[in-house]
Amino acid sequence: MTTPRIGLALGGGGARGMAHVPVMEAFDDLGIVPHAISGTSIGAIFGAAYASGLSGEELREISTATFRDRNAVFSRLWKLRPRRFGDIFGTPGFMQFDAGKVVHHFVGAHIPETFEELKIPLTLVATDFFRCRESRMDTGALHSAVAASIAIPALFKPVLVGERVMVDGGLVNPLPFDALPEDIDIVVASDVVGSPMPRKGKTIPGAGDAVFGATQILMQSITLEKLKTRQPDILVKPDIAAFRVLDFMKTEKILAAAEPMRDMVKRRISVAIETFEANGTGRS
Repeated sequence: MTTPRIGLALGGGGARGMAHVPVMEAFDDLGIVPHAISGTSIGAIFGAAYASGLSGEELREISTATFRDRNAVFSRLWKLRPRRFGDIFGTPGFMQFDAGKVVHHFVGAHIPETFEELKIPLTLVATDFFRCRESRMDTGALHSAVAASIAIPALFKPVLVGERVMVDGGLVNPLPFDALPEDIDIVVASDVVGSPMPRKGKTIPGAGDAVFGATQILMQSITLEKLKTRQPDILVKPDIAAFRVLDFMKTEKILAAAEPMRDMVKRRISVAIETFEANGTGRS
């Protein structure tokens, strides 16, 4: 009996990306190792860590430990703050960080230096800024590829990869299930984009909420258009609408809200495998 090749696509969404963890834990519960992984933005971080061999449970522990102590997080960010005045206000109202340094200090110890050291094939998506197109990375330096994929323009300076200037992959492909290899039999896609949320007591969003909210609208629009022509076999969207893009200090609450995804994903993968074994496709 042929075993289906299962691919995992992890989308962008900032802090909401913590909801990817129960999806990966579902794979672990079933004893399934993805045939390949693709990731955009926060999905690039979790994709790289999972492809390196870390389990969903380990990623849960790392995530909660990283963001449990507010003072420790702010202390690390303070050390990474821009030193030049021009970098502090690269975008009106925003302090732009060096994405490479953030990757190094926050997740560098948990992912290898190169794609070639990963245990699972990985494709990361970034946006080629001046060519106005998607860029897929699957070989060479992993840390810089992750940095490029997470480089939200309002928060991070663009990242130079080779001779190309890169920014956040969510701008062109927020749910990169189409970046998985063609030979995947069952595609599982985790969508954590979410929608703009009003703040209590405010009718008009401030500058930050407007920028991030507009980006979420763009990302949703791209995904909806893509789903009109191609669908993953399993599309999961956790109920995490109450959380914002930068709510990393609410990691434990996001994980708790997304916990129902674990059993749901296990059920849907099991059904997809049964369907594949019955008729040779993961689609019921």
